[in-house]
Amino acid sequence: MVQQSTLKQLSEKLGLSISTVSRALKDHPDIAEKTKQRVKELATALEYEPNSLAVQLRTKSNKVLGVLVPTINNFFYDSFIAAVEEEARMHGYSVLIMQSQDDLQVEKNNLHLFRKNMVAGLFASISIQTEDISPFAKFGELETPVIFFDRVPVHEICDKVCFADADTARIAAEAIIGHKKKNVLALFGHPHLSITQKRLDAFQETFRKLSPGTKVQYAFPEQSLPAKEETLKAFEGDEAPDVIFCMGDLILIGVMYALHEKKSKVPEEVSVISISNGLLPTLYDPMITHVETSGYQLGKKSFEQMLLRLHGEGGAEEVFVDAKLVPGGSL
Repeated sequence: MVQQSTLKQLSEKLGLSISTVSRALKDHPDIAEKTKQRVKELATALEYEPNSLAVQLRTKSNKVLGVLVPTINNFFYDSFIAAVEEEARMHGYSVLIMQSQDDLQVEKNNLHLFRKNMVAGLFASISIQTEDISPFAKFGELETPVIFFDRVPVHEICDKVCFADADTARIAAEAIIGHKKKNVLALFGHPHLSITQKRLDAFQETFRKLSPGTKVQYAFPEQSLPAKEETLKAFEGDEAPDVIFCMGDLILIGVMYALHEKKSKVPEEVSVISISNGLLPTLYDPMITHVETSGYQLGKKSFEQMLLRLHGEGGAEEVFVDAKLVPGGSL
């Protein structure tokens, strides 16, 4: 493995002071052109690269953006990261990605590492356990903007970019009612999260207004395996559901596992509708009817907000990205 050259090594080989070498590499006007050429040629030959941490400390600037997600093993966050990375590259930034695994202590440790690495800005989707966002407030003390996305703080005034969560659930509920379904199994994410609370409230309110007689059974499985178990349990009762609503892709996976195990026909025996990033529903036959919430589009909008904050423009605000119904053959 070749060891990276240092300014000291360059100065020793050239017989110049470290400060002269440093200024030559920066094209300082006080340094003769011939000397600059000698320094740059040797630097290239020895593959010299400046110490990025030292540059950051000196200039108090960085071209690295942090991304904190609950998990990267998720279609939604994967596409969000892809969008942010694309935009970052085009604007001269790189991306440092960490995952909390929905563990509060891991989240705090990651925030410490982001601060230690002096990220220029942070995109954050909070963990299930997060109630106090004061660790995030420390970035404000460093004048480092934080854009919360998807899973965002409920009450605090801060920059938030998310989907119009109430609308996504309302669209799904109206589609179910429009197909005259009478026995609904509605599977939501963790009840602690604001995204779940908003979607649940809108879903329930839509049924109260438009179809109060519809039987709706609620559960909060969050992940695939619990979603599978909740689905199988629902079919053990006296009245099986005629439609299953899935709040996200992981829940949808569990539901489809259960229906496959039962050999249930979709939509002849039971219908399925989901809120989804968009890819997973297309992998089933028939394609799953879904309300599309694109992580990619959320990433683009989040980066747009980040650029404004990096340029010192605007103040804390909540920005929404629209969702849309994508009809499939499952409803």
